[in-house]
Amino acid sequence: MLALRVTVPIACFRKGFAREFWETEDLPPPSTCYGFLLSMVGEYSRSRHLGVRVCPALLSRPQRSTVLRTLWRFKERRLGGSGNQRPDYQELLTGVDLAIWIDSSEETQEPPHLEARLIQALDDPRAVVRQSALCLGESTHMIDQVTRLDEARLPAGSAEAYLLSERGRLPLPVWVDHVGSSGTRYVMGNLETLDTFPPQLDRMPRIERP
Repeated sequence: MLALRVTVPIACFRKGFAREFWETEDLPPPSTCYGFLLSMVGEYSRSRHLGVRVCPALLSRPQRSTVLRTLWRFKERRLGGSGNQRPDYQELLTGVDLAIWIDSSEETQEPPHLEARLIQALDDPRAVVRQSALCLGESTHMIDQVTRLDEARLPAGSAEAYLLSERGRLPLPVWVDHVGSSGTRYVMGNLETLDTFPPQLDRMPRIERP
């Protein structure tokens, strides 16, 4: 299992059914973390590391604010048409400080698994080829720093992790259908304070298709 610490100055993890008012989740869904990790190792295929478990956790509570910005929707076929843009409100998180645990023991494809590729990317970042800056969520929400997390220095109770629960109250996606949304897969869980590290493996969300 590998633990990363990720900081983002400004981010929005938009709730799935938010429309006129773009609310944000408290932390990035597992699917968003998975996309970020793929980008970090320069992987273009979303299916390459299916079966990996990804568990995001808050190391501190970010500040929440609301801004008025121009948001784009496809109402007209003509690109750039005035009907495709309108001013709406969006929630933003400032000072996002996360832990992300990754476990590749259940990956469905042959090695190298995601953990090994992430370690290689941290050791030799110049060897990774990607098409844009490293982001978490929207392309404008760029990562400030990614490091290996020293779990020994984390005091008990200092992390709130998203853990699976049959009676969970917080549904988050582990796979997103970007075309019709019918293929988006959700899991149920809760934000829970961790007294020991790492989290239980069977409670970490698993990235898989429907």
